[in-house]
Amino acid sequence: MRTSTRTLLAAALVLGVAAGPALGPAVAVAPAATARHAPDAGLAKAMAAAIAGLPRADATAALVRVGGTDGSWQGSSGVHDLESGAPADPDGRFRAGSVTKVFTAATVLQLAAERRIDLDRPARAYLPDLIPARHAGVTVRQLLNHTHGIPAPDLPGGTVEEWYEHRFDTYAPEELVRSATAKPREFRPGTRQHYLNIGSTIAGLIVERVTGDSYERQVERRILRPLGLRDTYLPGGAAGITGPYNHGYQTMRLDDGTTGLRDVSAWGTSDAWAAGDLVSTTADLERFTRALFAGRVVRGPLLEEMFTLPKVADLTTGDPAAYSVGLSVKRLGGREVWGKTGGRWGYNAAIASTRDGSRTLVYGVNSTDAKGRDTAPTVLNAMVAAYGLPD
Repeated sequence: MRTSTRTLLAAALVLGVAAGPALGPAVAVAPAATARHAPDAGLAKAMAAAIAGLPRADATAALVRVGGTDGSWQGSSGVHDLESGAPADPDGRFRAGSVTKVFTAATVLQLAAERRIDLDRPARAYLPDLIPARHAGVTVRQLLNHTHGIPAPDLPGGTVEEWYEHRFDTYAPEELVRSATAKPREFRPGTRQHYLNIGSTIAGLIVERVTGDSYERQVERRILRPLGLRDTYLPGGAAGITGPYNHGYQTMRLDDGTTGLRDVSAWGTSDAWAAGDLVSTTADLERFTRALFAGRVVRGPLLEEMFTLPKVADLTTGDPAAYSVGLSVKRLGGREVWGKTGGRWGYNAAIASTRDGSRTLVYGVNSTDAKGRDTAPTVLNAMVAAYGLPD
């Protein structure tokens, strides 16, 4: 949600989103046959063009849904896997990455509504055995909106090839927290914003401490089951994806020294846990997005936490903070769009909506550099087609 205007504009002009035609041959693009409201012809054409032509260098498959009162559309493009060349499964599961943080934040806010968690209470009050005195001032709210100042934990590897070698390593969340909190704080809590996974990891442990239950079961009981999200689950770090899915690939150096695509569908997620291990589908994430923005997941005043930005600057860029509790915001096409993107190796995902729910966007794109510095053109295309260029 924080891609620069220059990057988005360049992508739109080069790939022709506004004009319609896509580069490369289309593999499969299917408008929804069960749309609640028919989209206008311009939206349908732009969305189809945005994901046409897969597989190509930046992505091998894309699953997209646009919904809301302004009209609905869904489509898919690309392949299930490069070996068979079979069309991508439009109902396939994918790794949602940091979209997990929205589920974690919603769970914490539900517990806050039950007065079992106080957002203004220090995290150390809940986890005195894990949070040392140097981070005693960090509150639960600051964990969720990335203003806590706790640095990232140490993990092995510095290149995608090295990370791939460690793809089956497992990490206990307590281990990650101890590694992170052993370091000096990056800044005084509440004075800057730095987007990291560690805040959600600590929040997940607080959920477990106050409920006496696992984080995974709490999310299932509070969100997945009530909303009927039957194809969404938290793997607890398991490397494989259960059920139907489209294979994910990553560009990297291969064993013979050449650069190419390697199948990275199986990759452990315990390094992310409550910050990034969710597996879902576009249908489930669309249902979750509609329910969240309608106030059916987090109710009453606490929902405003998800739409309130801290009045601090980003630690890295100096720009105004763009992350709230669980979500982030971007101005696209003259309106505020709230949501959350996510990336795990081989997979990019996002949920997004205008505040009034008039237009929602959910995608799962099998990007070939999903955690790279540059956003995949297919992802940018989908965002611009759904909402327009950044203001």
